[in-house]
Amino acid sequence: MVAGELVQEHMPPDGITIARKSPELRGASERCADATYAAAPTEATTRGETDTERELEQEKEVPADEREVMLPNGGGEVEEKKLETRLYGRRFAVLAVFSLYSLVNAFQWIQYSIIANVFTQYYGVTNDKVDWLSIVYMVAYVPLIFPATWLLDRKGLRLTSLLGAGLNCAGAWLKCASVSPELFGVTVTAQVICSVAQVFILGLPSRIASVWFGPREVSTACATAVLGNQLGTAIGFLLPPVLVPNTPDDVELTGYNISIMFYGTAAVSTVLFILTVIVIKDRPSLPPSQAQAVLPESLTEDYSYRQSIVNLVKNKAFVLLLVSYGIMTGSFYSVSTLLNQMIMSCYENQELNAGRIGLTLVVAGMVGSILCGLWLDHTKTYKMTTLIVYGLSFLGMVVFTFTLDLDNIYLVFFTAGVLGFFMTGYLPLGFEFGVEITYPESEGTSSGLLNAFAQIFGIIFTLIQGKLTTDYKPLAGNLFLCAWIFLGILLTALIKSELKRHNVNMGLDSNHLQAIPTECPGDCPSETKSNGVKLEHSISFSPETSL
Repeated sequence: MVAGELVQEHMPPDGITIARKSPELRGASERCADATYAAAPTEATTRGETDTERELEQEKEVPADEREVMLPNGGGEVEEKKLETRLYGRRFAVLAVFSLYSLVNAFQWIQYSIIANVFTQYYGVTNDKVDWLSIVYMVAYVPLIFPATWLLDRKGLRLTSLLGAGLNCAGAWLKCASVSPELFGVTVTAQVICSVAQVFILGLPSRIASVWFGPREVSTACATAVLGNQLGTAIGFLLPPVLVPNTPDDVELTGYNISIMFYGTAAVSTVLFILTVIVIKDRPSLPPSQAQAVLPESLTEDYSYRQSIVNLVKNKAFVLLLVSYGIMTGSFYSVSTLLNQMIMSCYENQELNAGRIGLTLVVAGMVGSILCGLWLDHTKTYKMTTLIVYGLSFLGMVVFTFTLDLDNIYLVFFTAGVLGFFMTGYLPLGFEFGVEITYPESEGTSSGLLNAFAQIFGIIFTLIQGKLTTDYKPLAGNLFLCAWIFLGILLTALIKSELKRHNVNMGLDSNHLQAIPTECPGDCPSETKSNGVKLEHSISFSPETSL
């Protein structure tokens, strides 16, 4: 599927879809036409010879196909052409390889922040500079997402995946050359390369799920693809404190431990890049769903990526989702980046437990992601599920905020787990909800815009919460996030839920949907143009399915 390709729902009167006529129907229509011509001379006696000749000329100008349509009941029953679909076992290998190199990229994002105190001592820099090693992931994403999604639509899934895995591998190897106290600039450069790789990774889960997986497993597949990134964050919380313990009196030992972490990451990244070259393809030979089957495989010549962006921006429901998704995901990024500082501010010498708390946060979120994906595939209640998870995330953030400094580290483990279950579990919900309300626009474009807003809010929230945490206490920074998440609940409640992709699948199964080419002349009104695809105005998408 590609951005801007359109589908037309076509339902003639009485619910009959007009398709290819059988030979018997053609014969009937021709006999009917002959009878009409034979009756013309008798009518001439009452209307005159001139009127008869004019009528005969008009009859001859009517194409045969139109005469067939004018027959009673549309010419009788029709034959419906069935679109062929198939699921391939290769889809699981594609999903696994993508999830693994997404995992490594997420690991490299958080590996500095969770042991920020170690890196500040080793490189002789301040906390805010180490924070920027995480923030750079967000900064790089915003300007690069538009060329990245354009490349995904134009060149396909394979090239985009190769760029993501290849840049991730290159950044990992460059980090190996930065293990020296005076080479902080080299490690910054390496992290910038990894952040560019992330641009070609974060927008792919919904594309992989739609192009390779069937309608009954698409949400679960998207959640699994997002799961890889979350698992990488979890490992990023767990391993660095173990591999690089705090040894402030032995700089050489610290450098040796850092090099072990960097070389191990580079080796794994290399293996995954090779697997990406072997396994990942643009799309299967046959589409996995009717929603994919009704869309052409290649972009039309008049395809406009800019028009696709305009279509999404004009979609009020999607704009509301952009802001609400940005608030929630940006809050998660901020909490993840500053978790070490928050824990160390309330509990001294708890570097290992800070990493374990982060692990608990993300692992609980992974469970939430999978459960939410399964729930969506079963119920298709996108808005209801999104709103409930959003509200529970707000409650989890409030509880985490007011229990952080109660001098009970085990309570922090529990509250962080609850917060992660709902906050991280929301991520695939936003992706899938966005695809539903923007179909047939490209999943890569909608997901890219969602991630762009997440990065923007992540940058803003991390900088402001970090300042509040440093100047005051973690309580002030967390209350700041609570206020924004509450605003996100209100925005989510305003989203009008139209399950366009789901209704296309259901409509085809009911023989009420037909894929036909769209021809729009140059003077066609702008509101009826949409990158070569047109949705029939007489057929509206039904609202969200209820239980």
